[in-house]
Amino acid sequence: MDGGTRAAKALTDSGIEHTITRHGKVGSLEEAAAARGVEPADIIKTLVVRRGEDDHLFVLVPGDRAISWPKLRTLLGVNRISLPDKDVAREVTGYERGTITPFGSLTTLPVIADETMVGRTVSIGAGAHGVAATLDADAAIAHLGAQVADVTDPA
Repeated sequence: MDGGTRAAKALTDSGIEHTITRHGKVGSLEEAAAARGVEPADIIKTLVVRRGEDDHLFVLVPGDRAISWPKLRTLLGVNRISLPDKDVAREVTGYERGTITPFGSLTTLPVIADETMVGRTVSIGAGAHGVAATLDADAAIAHLGAQVADVTDPA
């Protein structure tokens, strides 16, 4: 099962009302937002973060924000965290960079959602390039059992 199919099935199985958007290759966050009919701040980037050996998690970051490494390290109670290389990220999730989503990941990982997502409709990657799901952020946070925290700064 390819990534887009796996993510679409996981989204459907979640019971969260969502709309799948398919668009061609885009060159920027602004182009992606326009293609999806949302604001850039409503696009959610799913980052895989390495906390330790074979210890990864997802961090959900709004498009107009950037991960704050000091805030995330403090939240996790660790001195070092990093982004795994693309091969490790694919091995852990089954998705290529740019398509990663917690929905349908090969490995169930803890999820941290930035607090600025709460109460919004967002667009999150859906497992394939140019494919996204628009859904209620609160429903996604609840379904994923995400920890909501302040882990970003304005981009």
